[in-house]
Amino acid sequence: MGKRIRFVILCGGSGCRLWPLSRKAFPKQFVPLFNGKSLLQVTLERVGDNYAKDFFESKGFTVADKLLCIGSSSHFHQILHICNLARVDVNLILEPYSKNTCAAMGSAAICSDLEEVLIFCPSDHYIPNRDSYLASIKEGLDIVGGNRIVALGVKPSFPSSAYGYVVPGERIGGGNSFVAKKFVEKPDSDGALKLIEEDGAFWNAGSFMAQSAAMQETIKNYEPRVFESVGRALAKGHEEKNCLTLNPEEFKTCPEISIDHAVIEKHDDLYMVSLDSAWSDVGSWNALSELFKPDAENNRSVGEAYFFESSDSFVYSSGRLVTTLGIKNTAIIETADVIFVVNLDLAEKVKDLVKILEKEDIVQIFNHQKVNRPWGVFHSIDRGDRFQVKRIVVKPGGRLSLQRHKKRAEHWVVVKGRARVTREHEVFELGENESTYIPIGSKHRLENPYQDPLEIIEVQSGTYLGEDDIERFEDVYGRQ
Repeated sequence: MGKRIRFVILCGGSGCRLWPLSRKAFPKQFVPLFNGKSLLQVTLERVGDNYAKDFFESKGFTVADKLLCIGSSSHFHQILHICNLARVDVNLILEPYSKNTCAAMGSAAICSDLEEVLIFCPSDHYIPNRDSYLASIKEGLDIVGGNRIVALGVKPSFPSSAYGYVVPGERIGGGNSFVAKKFVEKPDSDGALKLIEEDGAFWNAGSFMAQSAAMQETIKNYEPRVFESVGRALAKGHEEKNCLTLNPEEFKTCPEISIDHAVIEKHDDLYMVSLDSAWSDVGSWNALSELFKPDAENNRSVGEAYFFESSDSFVYSSGRLVTTLGIKNTAIIETADVIFVVNLDLAEKVKDLVKILEKEDIVQIFNHQKVNRPWGVFHSIDRGDRFQVKRIVVKPGGRLSLQRHKKRAEHWVVVKGRARVTREHEVFELGENESTYIPIGSKHRLENPYQDPLEIIEVQSGTYLGEDDIERFEDVYGRQ
């Protein structure tokens, strides 16, 4: 019987680095960037379908029946929806707070059998050559064991301060495996150049392999507070079907630190396998633009765009035509509610801009105009002083929570389909062109028990119109 392996997909993300395409409620791993597929869906298909399973089983490994996905509890339904699109069975660990990769990988290790080899995969990396990727993982599995941690490395094409670096030492056998001399997380530009030119360093590709016991032991040794708080949060967590939600009170005490700083930089039993494939962490507008074909002037685009007397630039249009005249080294990002223009030399600073806008409570930092919910979707149509207008589409069988608002009233007009409405102790139905009023403080629910989609126009009025003015009493999707 060969080694038992399990893929662990790290689904966390803050939605900052590709803003405004990504948002806090819709990070880049969920954005459908590639022919309608998100990076998370592509990742799940890369390692979780029958092709990948057959590959490893043909090499003598035993593959766990389900992948393990770890992400935010606020993204639960997005993760589940994309897993269904990928047709991949998963177990979920949901985090009530973002605590970075050390906590996520620690929770996966504690939940796994001690002898199981865990293969940690970021959900938001672009790796087009699946065969090379699987072959590299297999080579890493051949050498993993004991206290070893194996990293995947990629030959760098330029010095970047946004990546970690693995310095290879002695080659193992005649393949692509090496003992790692050291690991340096995100050096400055001069340090990155020195690592590449003098040490022959590789970029850290973000995928790690280790036995569950080894990952537990290293986190316990280097970051005992992370190990202890994660352990308590798991023990007191809420489990339902294939989903475990960490206990919020215990997880809140967990230090926020990456696995790179917490363990990998310090570990003295680190190995590396080089990955022979194009690779990108899609961590900036520069990185995303490089994935698309350039024109004669090195301009690249997604959507409808025309360049005139422009060079070295990138346009991402989600709907409207974008034209340029006389620009250089510039990215223009068009969404339904934001136009973002940035010098590509400064693209890495978008996360700093997001922090400033977040302090100003700019709503576009958090959500798009179109917001997905487990029951359907809503579109923000208009907003002004003391009012907001939304178009709400409830899928067949969809049911909003029984809820009330303390600071706003709502007016509903059915424009398509048929609605069932609960308002305090009344339950009644509305057809097309019929309407109702939900007073401030009134318990209410909207649902669609029929086979056709329900579409309504909602007009909110009141002193506060934020999405957090919701007190839920009952929810079939488990939201609080």
